[in-house]
This record gives sequence, structure tokens and C-alpha cells, in this order.
Amino acid sequence: MRLISSPNAPTPVAAYSQAVENDGLVFTAGQLGTDPKSGELADGVEAQADQAFRNISAILQEAGSSFGDVVKVNIFMADLAHFAAVNAVYERYVGSHRPARTTTGASALPKGALIEVDVIAAKRSAS
Repeated sequence: MRLISSPNAPTPVAAYSQAVENDGLVFTAGQLGTDPKSGELADGVEAQADQAFRNISAILQEAGSSFGDVVKVNIFMADLAHFAAVNAVYERYVGSHRPARTTTGASALPKGALIEVDVIAAKRSAS
């Protein structure tokens, strides 16, 4: 198992890694819409979703992967009424790629966040 850490994603605040790579797969920790420089949550669900996906993109890039390699996405939302808004942001990152996905309503998320996202991605082979 290899630990993955990107300076372009928030530093973990507890005993976990941004991601781990194992047996050709990259598993990210849940990412909030937290700005990695300020440590602050973005304002509003769309901005938080965009920042969460940017954080994941940075982590995947550090691991030698990308959204095109994602096989599974988990999205946790404090209010499922925001599904359409979050989905629009999500589609900007995955494009026509269609990984498996679960979206779950959560009664509360860390730091009062509106959204949390984690993914599993395949690791690209070195060419």
C-alpha cells in the first residue's frame, strides 16, 4: 500500500491519508469543499461541490490517475434537494465517463459541510 498526498488538496485533520494506492486502485478519503490554502469551506453547495472535485482531481493527479479512470463515486449530501445542482458540477468533471455512483443523504457532515465526495480510481499503467 502506498500513501498518496497532494499539496493541492486539504491536509487531513485526523489519522487518515488523502488517498491510498493498493493493487492498481486509488482510494480517496472523503473530500469536503475545503480550500487547501485557507482551510475554509467554500460558500454554497455548488462552490463546495466544485472545490471537493478539484481536491479529488489534485489527489488523483498525484497518484497518476484522473477522473477518466474513476470506477466508483460516493457523494454524501446534507440536503438531497441539492441533487441537480451537485450533479451539474459532477458532470463537468466526469464528462461522458460514467463510473458507478451512489448519492446518499447525510444528517450531518464534518465542519458543517453540505457535500462530501470520495472515489475509487484505476491507476494508469506506466508507459
